[in-house]
This record gives sequence, structure tokens and C-alpha cells, in this order.
Amino acid sequence: MAAYLIYDVEIHDPEPYADFMRQVKPIVESFGGRYLARGGAHEVLEGDWTPSRLVLFEFPDMASARALFTSDAYAPLKALRHSCSTGHAVIVEGV
Repeated sequence: MAAYLIYDVEIHDPEPYADFMRQVKPIVESFGGRYLARGGAHEVLEGDWTPSRLVLFEFPDMASARALFTSDAYAPLKALRHSCSTGHAVIVEGV
């Protein structure tokens, strides 16, 4: 069953974050992931959540999304992302 990784990111230093974005796509794809939304306009319809930049990925299943997030291949990029941004990530199983 498909799973969706939702990431709300606030970028503090755009230059290294741009480097992160260039490098991360092939790693995401190697775990079966694909981008469905990467930034772009969004609108909060209810509540007090104020997302900064939303990124939405689709993966074949929860295990694939989790494997990416904890992989050795992604670890240096996660460190790069942490150095220039803050955010929240969640995986949700599809129907």
C-alpha cells in the first residue's frame, strides 16, 4: 500500500539547501519515491498550522519511506538539511 511522506520545512540558508535539493532526488528515487509537490502555493483551511514550505512524496509503502529516512545514503544529506533548515516530517499510509 502506498505511503506518503509529508515534510514541512523552513529554510534558513537557501544556498546549501539548494545543494541538498540537487542531491536528494536520485536518493529518493532509489527508494521508490517520487515527488508529488515540492514547495509551491499552499493554503491553510483550518487550524493554526502555519507551514513554511511543503514537500509531498509518494513511496510504494511505509517501509520504503522509512528506509530512505534512516539510510546511510541519506545520512549526509540529512545532516546538510539540518544545517540550513528546520522542519517536521510524517509518513502516512495511503488507502
